[in-house]
Amino acid sequence: QVQLVESGGGSVQSGGSLRLSCAASGFTFAYYAIAWFRQAPGKEREGVSCISSSDGSTVYADSVKGRFTISRDNTKNTVFLTMNSLKPEDTAVYYCTTDPLWCQTDKDLDAWGQGTLVTVSS
Repeated sequence: QVQLVESGGGSVQSGGSLRLSCAASGFTFAYYAIAWFRQAPGKEREGVSCISSSDGSTVYADSVKGRFTISRDNTKNTVFLTMNSLKPEDTAVYYCTTDPLWCQTDKDLDAWGQGTLVTVSS
C-alpha cells in the first residue's frame, strides 16, 4: 500500500540544524512531486517546500527560504528536508505528502505521512 514515513525530527537549540527524511513506498515515486507541510501548536497546517517530479525544481515558503533545502533521491524513493539556522517559530509537526503544493507533478495522489515533531528551543 501507499506509505510515506517521516523521520529525523527532534529537539534542537535555536540556530541548530536537522535533516528530515521521507521514505516512500507503494507507488512509482519518480512521477510525483513531494512537499513538506508543517503544523505548529494552535495553528493551521502550512506549506513549507516542494520538489517537482520531472526536473527536481524546488519552491520554498518565504519563512524558510535560504535556511531549508529540499532534495530527492529517486533511487531510494526518499525526499530530504535539510533545515539550518532553526528558529523557535519552526517548532511544528512536519509532514511529507504527495500534495504537489506549488510544484509540477506528473501524476496525482493523495498521501500523507504521520508526521515528525521538530522542537526548537531559544
